[in-house]
Parts: sequence; C-alpha cells; structure tokens
Amino acid sequence: MKEKILIVEDNPLHMRLVEMTLRAKNYTILQATDGEEALKIAARERPDLIIMDLNLPETTGFKLTKKLRENPAFSHTPIIALTAYPLGGDRERVIEAGCDIYITKPINTRKLPEVIAKMLSQQQKDNSQP
Repeated sequence: MKEKILIVEDNPLHMRLVEMTLRAKNYTILQATDGEEALKIAARERPDLIIMDLNLPETTGFKLTKKLRENPAFSHTPIIALTAYPLGGDRERVIEAGCDIYITKPINTRKLPEVIAKMLSQQQKDNSQP
C-alpha cells in the first residue's frame, strides 16, 4: 500500500517542489493550501505523514498542528514542520506544538525523502508493537 502524505503549503512553488520530490518516491500526495482545507483532508484521508508549513494564511502551522494533535487519530502521525523564515526559538516551539522535526526551506530534495522514509518506518514499527 502506498503511504499518503499530506502537504500543507500555501506557496505554489514550494508545494510543487515537495510534491515532485515525493511523487518520485511513489507516495500518494494530498495537498492543502490553508488550515481549514488541511483539517478536512486529514479527517477524510487519514494521511500517514503530514508536512506542515508554519506560515499559513488564516492560521499558523503551530496552531494547526496543536489542533491535529488534539484528535486521537493524529496523536502519533508524524508531522514535519517547514519554514522559510526560521526564527530563534522556532525549533522549541515546533516540538512544543507537536511536530516531530523541523526543516528549513529551501528543502533538500535528497534529504527530505530519506527523513520521510525513516519516520514512516519508525511509525510502522511503533504501530506493530503490542
């Protein structure tokens, strides 16, 4: 079964880069450009992993991640935070919000799929243990 990855990103160029990078690895790609759309897609599709832009229209990736983590269905879903404008303390705020890791843009198109594969593999191991 192909893993589903939800990309939450409002910048079309960044969305396209992440999408192309992951399609090459044969993942099913889901896309949302704002928080409300992301919540609807996540509830309907139950992605295996979420890539979350921190700067979104109407909300932030921090708030959206906290909202997702409140839902038991997403309490263990890996979430990768992305930002083009890293600020001091962001790494701590990202972890506090419930993201698993933090990656700055522009993304490294070789490293991102490796990070995702490792996170999905770890999630599968965690889910298979009693």
